Amino acid sequence: MGEVEISALSGVDFCVDKGEFVVVAGASGAGKSTILNILGGMDSPTSGNVVVDNNNINNYTNKELITYRRFDIGFVFQFYNLVQNLTARENVELATQICKDPLDIDEIMEAVGLANRKDNFPAQLSGGEQQRVAIARALAKNPKLLLCDEPTGALDYNTGKSILKLLQDTCKKIGMTVIIITHNLALAPMGDKVIKVKNGKIESIAINENPMPVEGIEW
Repeated sequence: MGEVEISALSGVDFCVDKGEFVVVAGASGAGKSTILNILGGMDSPTSGNVVVDNNNINNYTNKELITYRRFDIGFVFQFYNLVQNLTARENVELATQICKDPLDIDEIMEAVGLANRKDNFPAQLSGGEQQRVAIARALAKNPKLLLCDEPTGALDYNTGKSILKLLQDTCKKIGMTVIIITHNLALAPMGDKVIKVKNGKIESIAINENPMPVEGIEW
């Protein structure tokens, strides 16, 4: 920024195992979103290595990054990013049309509790329902990595809890690797692994031998 150089990340080293539910926590501006964007192939690091499934993605060309995002990554954004003129089911279907081995759309819609809302447009859905569509869309791609950027940030307490339970249960049930970023440290006990970020550096990494079910967490 002008003459000021900002290092969004300057000392990040961690690993995530297949099927882990990981919570990346830290204050606003700590570098959490940058970590997620690099893992998702939307940003590229100026140095270092990012290895996903034995592939070093920071050596990828733009075309290879597009393929990586298309087939390997599921993204859940804070503000849903749904296509407004498509129904809930069509939003999910759109994602399945561009990937190799999608899951069954109707099964996923039922799993996220939207079996009766499939034909509704986003404007006809509550915030929690829209976030469920966004999660269903990401899950239906059957990605190697499910990346969630403050998935409960725009939701009320009870809805947020149900969304987190859905993500935690999905991770356990189908063995999907899920990474959630949040500024809410109260969510740390639900992760198999908790990575705390501060000022662009990893402050701590903790393993939870017995992750707490979301129902038992209060904030």
